Formats: sequence, structure tokens, C-alpha cells
Amino acid sequence: MEKQQPRPRMVVTLSALFALLTGLWLLGGGVWLVAIGGSWYYPIAGIVMLVVAWLLWRRSAAALWLYALLLLGTMLWGVWEVGFDFWALTPRCDVLVFFGIWLLLPFIWRNLVHVSLAIPALVVTLLISAGILTWAGFNDPQEIHGTLPTDATAAAQSSDIPDGDWPAYGRTQEGQRYSPLKQINADNVHQLKEAWVFRTGDLKQDNDPVEITNEVTPIKVGNSLFLCTAHQRLFALDAATGQEKWHFDPELKTDPSFQHVTCRGVSYHEATPDNAAPDVVADCPRRIILPVNDGRLFAINADNGKRCASFADNGELNLQSNMPVTTPGMYEPTSPPIITDKVIVIAGAVTDNFSTREPSGVIRGFDVNTGKLLWVFDPGAKDPNAIPADEHHFTLNSPNSWAPSVYDAKLDLVYIPTGVTTPDIWGGNRTPEQERYASSILALNATTGKLEWSYQTVHHDLWDMDMPSQPTLADITDKDGNTVPVIYAPAKTGNLFVLDRRTGKTVVPAPERPVPQGPAKGDRLSPTQPFSELTFRPEKKLTGADMWGATMYDQLVCRVIFHGLRYEGTFTPPSEQGTLVFPGNLGMFEWGGISVDPNRQVAIANPMALPFVSKLIPRGPGNPMEPPKDAKGSGTESGIQPQYGVPFGVTLNPFLSPLGLPCKQPGWGYISGIDLKTNTIAWKKRIGTPRDSLPFPLPFSLPFNMGMPMLGGPISTAGNVLFIAATADNYLRAYDMTNGKKLWQARLPAGGQATPMTYEVNGKQYVVISAGGHGSFGTKMGDYIVAYALPDEAE
Repeated sequence: MEKQQPRPRMVVTLSALFALLTGLWLLGGGVWLVAIGGSWYYPIAGIVMLVVAWLLWRRSAAALWLYALLLLGTMLWGVWEVGFDFWALTPRCDVLVFFGIWLLLPFIWRNLVHVSLAIPALVVTLLISAGILTWAGFNDPQEIHGTLPTDATAAAQSSDIPDGDWPAYGRTQEGQRYSPLKQINADNVHQLKEAWVFRTGDLKQDNDPVEITNEVTPIKVGNSLFLCTAHQRLFALDAATGQEKWHFDPELKTDPSFQHVTCRGVSYHEATPDNAAPDVVADCPRRIILPVNDGRLFAINADNGKRCASFADNGELNLQSNMPVTTPGMYEPTSPPIITDKVIVIAGAVTDNFSTREPSGVIRGFDVNTGKLLWVFDPGAKDPNAIPADEHHFTLNSPNSWAPSVYDAKLDLVYIPTGVTTPDIWGGNRTPEQERYASSILALNATTGKLEWSYQTVHHDLWDMDMPSQPTLADITDKDGNTVPVIYAPAKTGNLFVLDRRTGKTVVPAPERPVPQGPAKGDRLSPTQPFSELTFRPEKKLTGADMWGATMYDQLVCRVIFHGLRYEGTFTPPSEQGTLVFPGNLGMFEWGGISVDPNRQVAIANPMALPFVSKLIPRGPGNPMEPPKDAKGSGTESGIQPQYGVPFGVTLNPFLSPLGLPCKQPGWGYISGIDLKTNTIAWKKRIGTPRDSLPFPLPFSLPFNMGMPMLGGPISTAGNVLFIAATADNYLRAYDMTNGKKLWQARLPAGGQATPMTYEVNGKQYVVISAGGHGSFGTKMGDYIVAYALPDEAE
């Protein structure tokens, strides 16, 4: 009897069609990629898949043999390109692995001719692939495994701050974000439970811009917490229970054109007979200083929430005085000011990339008790300290300072991180005055505003590489046993500049190195830039192998896009072609800063690695040089930015695939431990999963950290625990400071794009985080303040 041939099955036909379409995509895109200098893998894989499709159509089991070779070759090629990196290997093989499993299903192979050993060959190949991925999942080549010193190498530094308090944004005016509390420690932190939740009731409003954020770090003095919301509503809470004591509403009127609606924190001052007149002490002995995004500053009685009548105009100070532009939202103080015994030192953000006619980034010192203007430092003025008369104004578009500053009381110096003159991405018309203090650290005398020294971290900045975070002060013992007072200044470039805070001289070398040249028409470039030897910046340039996607399809698209952009490494100039900016505009460091344990002389950092793309748009129809009447800001820092007054507008966006995923492979976010005596990175771990970034919610955590982008910073404690939220998934996490081991995590009700803090009241230590989300970051919005503590029996 003649052997009956297997009957054709629709599923085999569909499988052949899938292989055909995949082969066409890989071949077509691969040929394009090779033509612009990319990998040969894709056209070769495309040809193989087309042959597999033809063999499946013919019902030949040779399709399984050939497919097994393709899968094995892909895995070997992937390991050759990226090593045993789970998240980097996944898009290279995920579609192929699933299709290989599909081909093993009985209703497929039973309809093929001469199957024999083809099935075992494909099974073995799939097992090899699974083994490689499993090994990669538990052996991350991006991580650094090491330990920080455990013993205090310096005597505990004296402080007049009670151990249980957190009275300033960084706990101290030195910005250390370190607490001497140790009731919660590495041994018991896993027992933390939610202690209380407070809801502010301040949620996104119809008139708000995209960039509405909840970035506050509360402060704690005595038995009260003080915090501000996105709309700068000020709350006083009972530190033990989270119950509201009072609140104050400055009645901010927002507009979609505001580039920010945010409040990172408030400041505290105590008036005493030694530093204030009797009427000031009587009126408002303890006050909260509240910045408001429309250009106002309030002094509020910390005991009852009433305005301090002796300060400025019934507790309200107008920061728009003498500004050249007073449009609400163009000048926004978003960070808490520095408070000395005599002076409030405050600066503010301006709208990035709108025009050449924007408010000044002037830094000002006001009498802390009366609000009287004492001094100015206008970075873009010929004489920065000149106080303008009533009919004159501060300098248009002076470099601004939007991040928090720090203060050394012994030296009476305030250290100001500055940004760049806006527009940011083209600077051919900038004056020498606008250039000299841009993207720098300024050391000003806090009493007089006079410049002591300055250090520039980027010359002629065309990448928005401003100083984005509060610096940190510490006294460090060098290798010769000498104590050196240093300032740590994290930069968007990934450099951590370490300077002697008395002189501004580098403690860790930061030599000038050549950088790419070839500016846009009419612009210029610095031939060199400073590169600190303590850094998280990528040492190697990105290549096509670093491109990523959810699948091989969009990874191929990302490779094509990458090779079509201008990219020659760090500081590649902006261009009409489109420039890959890496480190990106968001920065490797953002406003969260670092945490320094001054006793162990170690630091905790949370760098990011997310490229951006900038593309200059020449003036022409629809892109006028001068702003149309009633032109307003876009309400965001990304997308199309007009840059009125210069020859180009610009588009600024994260480097994303058509599916909206980053085109650079993970990780995009890390935590790391730094030994400050040796200035070396002891350990580095990825942090965060895509659980809350997927198009569909997951009811569980994912097993491997991808390393997510984040906004917010870490804190550390004497209990050898660091706490951090910040990531694009909604968690607060605790880690062992010594080795970076994760010890605990808690699910937050909304995005935690804030820096936590910790304090003690009534003998109990609490950890508090704002969980309110971030509009442009895409995390869940909310209005939560959440506190955690140990159960009573665990203390």
C-alpha cells in the first residue's frame, strides 16, 4: 500500500507566512542597515528565514534543521555582541525562541515530511538558548560586585542638629542626605511596615502643564513635618501620626505654558534674640520659607500656618522685582533656598529653549527676617553684584540655578550649581558674560554675595549639561592622612567633580580632553571639555550592538535610526541631521544628588544612562525667528522647542523606538557605592523593573532588575541602610550600603519620583516618601505621603 503523505494544514501555511514576513523584514531592513554601516546579521538572518518559509511551505522537515541553526547562530552572535546580558540578549532571540517552540507543537511537525532527528535538534538548540538566558539572568556583566568599608574612618562630625531631626532638604545645609539614626538597620529593615499615610488632596488640574511633578522631600523639626505639594500648598503634619496640623495655600494660578509645576521642598529658620529684632521674634520665631512657581516667596509661621507679618509684604516677597520679563511661569523657584542666620539665598528656573528674551537667572540674598534685598549675583551681567535701580532690570537670559544649593557655615560660603544661558542648544550669540559662569559651581560669600571662586564643568554648553543637583559637602581624609574640605558636584555628564571647597581646585583630577568638533552654522565649540576621573560616564562610545527593542523587529529599526544620527561620542555637537546625545539631556545625574556618610567616608549615587536625540530646525515657514504675539511656552522640556531669537528651533526627545521603548539597551538606572577615600566605585547594581511601564499592568514583580530611569535621590543611615524610590516602577526600596544587596521593598500607591527622608519621634524611627508621580515621566499621579516604621516588637 502506498504511503499516504501528510495532509497540508492551515497552521503550517500560517507558520510559513510568518517566516516569510519576518524574513522580508529582516532582509529589507538589514540591507538598509548594512548600507549605512551596520551589522550583516540581519540580511543573513532574513535570507535564512525566507528559506525556512519556503521549506515550511514545501512541508519539509529541513525547515526545522535550518531554523535550529539560525537560532543557535543568533545566540552565539548575541553573546559575541553583548556578552551574557539577559536584557540585551532577549530582543535578539525572543521571537525566534517562541517561534521555535511553536514549531515543536505536534500539529506543526506532524505535517512535515521526514522529521526524524530534526525535532531533537531543535529541542537541543532551544535548551541551549534557555541555558544561556538563564545564566545571563543571574550573572549580570553590567554590575560591579564589591564592598564599601564598614568602619568609620573619621571621627563623628559634630552637629547642632538633633539626631532625630531632618531640618533641611538634604538634612543638613551641607546636603549629605545622611542620618545618624540606626534603629532601622540592615538586620531588621525587612520588617518595615506602613505606619501612616497622609493625602494632601492636591492632584493634577485641568490648567496644569505636562510637567507637573511631586518631588518634595519633607523636613522635620521637633514633632512636626513640613512639606509642599506640586501646587506649593504647604502642610504641617504630626510626625508621629501623619495628622494635619495646619496648611497654607499660596493660591498658585497655573497655566499649560508653565514648564514646571513642582516643589522640591521648603526651608526652615528659627529667629532668636541673637539673630533677630524683638518684634521679629515675637511675630514669627519659627518660620517656613516657601518658594512658589509664579515668582513669589512666603515666610509662614511654623507653629500656626499664618503669614509672618514682619517679613516683606505681610509674609510675601515678590521675586519678579526688576526682572526683564515678568510673565508668570517664565521664572520659577522650584527648589528650597539656603538659609543662614542672616540671609535667604535663592535662585530659580527659567523656561528652557523658549527665546533670547527671558527672565534673568539672578541669584539673590534677602534678609531672612525682613525680606529686604541685601545682595545680588547676576551671572550674565558685566558686574554681577550690581543692584539695578528701579528703572533698570537684571540681565536677560543670565545662566540660572534651578537645583538646590549647599552652605558651609564655617566658611560662610554658599555653593551654587548653575545652568546654561537659554536657548540651550545653539549658542552662537552668547556673550562672554553669559558664558563665564554657565554650567558651573559658584562659591559665593553668603553675607555679601561676592564671588570667592567658580569652576566650570562644561565649556560653551550646547547640550543642556547644567549642574542638575544639590552638591554635597564633606571633610575627607586623603591618602596622606590630611583632612580636606571637599565639595562633590554631580553633573549630567556623569562626572562627579571633587573640589577643595575653600579654593575650587580639583581634588580628583579632571583633565581637559579633546571632544568632537563641527558646530552648527553660526555656532562655535570648545575644543576640549573637563573629564573627572571619578565618573559614571560611558568610557566607550555607543555602537549598533548597544541598540535594543522589545523584539528583533524594533531593535533593527533602532539600529537603522542610530546609524542615521550624528554621533561621535560624548559632546557630539547639535546638528540639523539629528544628534544622539549621550549622556542625554536628562543627565546621568539629576536633581536627586548623592548621599554621603561622612564617618565611613562613603557615598551612594544613582546614575542613569538614557540617550536623547536633538535635531536643529532651521528658520523658515512655520518656524519664525521672532515669537508670534502672545506666544507661550510648551509646558514641557521635550518635543519641539522654539528657541526664538536664534537661527534654529530644536526637537528634544528621548531616543525611543517606534514602540516607545528606549533604543539603547538596559540598564538605564543604577545604584552604586563609592569609596571616597580612594575615589573608586566599589559596587554598582541595576535598580527597577518595567512592571509599571508596560502597556498592561502586572500584578506581580518581575524577577530581574532591568535598571529603570529615575528621578529622585538616595539617603543613607548609620544603620547601614540606604533608601531610594525614584524609579519608573512604584516602589520604595532599601539596600545594604556595604554591598548593594536589596533588603526590602514596599509597593507605593503612585510614582515615587522624590527623595525619601528619615527621622525619629517619641523613640521611633520613620522613613517617609512622597508618592505623587511625575507627569512627563509617565508614572502614576497621586497625592500620598507614606511613612514606614518597625513594628513595636521589632525595635
